[in-house]
Amino acid sequence: MASFLSRSFFFLAATSPLLVAGDEFIRGGVVPDGLRINEFKVLEGHDTPEDFHSPLPHEYIAEGELPTSWDWRNVTVGGNSGRSLLTHSLNQHIPQYCGSCWAHGAMSALADRIKIARGGVGDDINLSIQYLLNCGGGVAGSCWGGSHSGAYQFAKTDGPLPYDTCNPYLACSSDSTEGFCGAIDTTCSKANICRTCSTFISKGGTCSGIDHYPNATVAEHGTYNLFTSDRVHKIKAEIYARGPVAAGVNAIPLLDYKGGVIKEGSYFDMMVDHVVSITGWDVDEEGDEYWIVRNSWGQYWGEMGFFRLTTGTNLLGIESTVAWATPGSFTVANNFPCGEGGGGCGGKASDDNGPHAQYYVDPSINLQAVKRGLREGHHHML
Repeated sequence: MASFLSRSFFFLAATSPLLVAGDEFIRGGVVPDGLRINEFKVLEGHDTPEDFHSPLPHEYIAEGELPTSWDWRNVTVGGNSGRSLLTHSLNQHIPQYCGSCWAHGAMSALADRIKIARGGVGDDINLSIQYLLNCGGGVAGSCWGGSHSGAYQFAKTDGPLPYDTCNPYLACSSDSTEGFCGAIDTTCSKANICRTCSTFISKGGTCSGIDHYPNATVAEHGTYNLFTSDRVHKIKAEIYARGPVAAGVNAIPLLDYKGGVIKEGSYFDMMVDHVVSITGWDVDEEGDEYWIVRNSWGQYWGEMGFFRLTTGTNLLGIESTVAWATPGSFTVANNFPCGEGGGGCGGKASDDNGPHAQYYVDPSINLQAVKRGLREGHHHML
């Protein structure tokens, strides 16, 4: 068994045949060198993997208090069951290949937490992944890899995060020449944070940066670097109390995954090279508990973009590199609406989130509500 050490995480790697129970069997094996890059990289500028002061959920939720299953795709909101409080699934590989799983896993989990904090009310808030690729290169990552915790550090210190309606995903960073990436500007300029275009260039139109735009901030962030017996409890409590988390995995066994629960007996403690988000857990027909995990390879892949694997044995390394963040504020009404071309916004940039923002309240602020929800079988935020 080989060991791998990074600035923040320690990995073990072992290989064995991959066993999957359920819909279809998938092959195990090793992808030949050169076909896949390691998309999990901790960059030199990422020096603060943790920045929080609130109690962690496992400190106030006992293992025995957690429900047998919890799936943020299927919760009860206002007495209505079957509601999903996840934002939409994404595909990091279009319009061309980009190793931005770290940004997708981190931002999807954070956007989910915003939706959960709002109780599913209002339009989904989708955060700009391209902003991280344009501006977060020294801390967070690029199309050649990065880290979920680096994305959260960058969002906390260099945010706010614009919504994707003014900075959509292009699958490009300044160090990528894939597809059309070499022909476009992805530097961290004003126009590459939030922009719009007024009309066709042939009609005299221009594209320009916008001063005032809906955005979200990060309040706190941290990691669970777990090789301890209580790692499952810590991750489950975090997911239940505050929402999905970002997690590292080894993606090689997932390339041909078609469905089912990946079972123990395969790929323990592997080196992490990919980032996903864990959205819940459940128990299969054989009584084995498994994680519910969302990938960023599109809904054509796996179980509509998701996969499942058993908990407690660190399969694919999923329990060894978990990162989380809580939102600070997020714009729910545009208090300085701009014209179509991005001008005439008025106000001051510092006022962007003023009274038209919603502010996140950590569950630890109201432990009585958390405990009551656990006893009565409903979530304290819903």
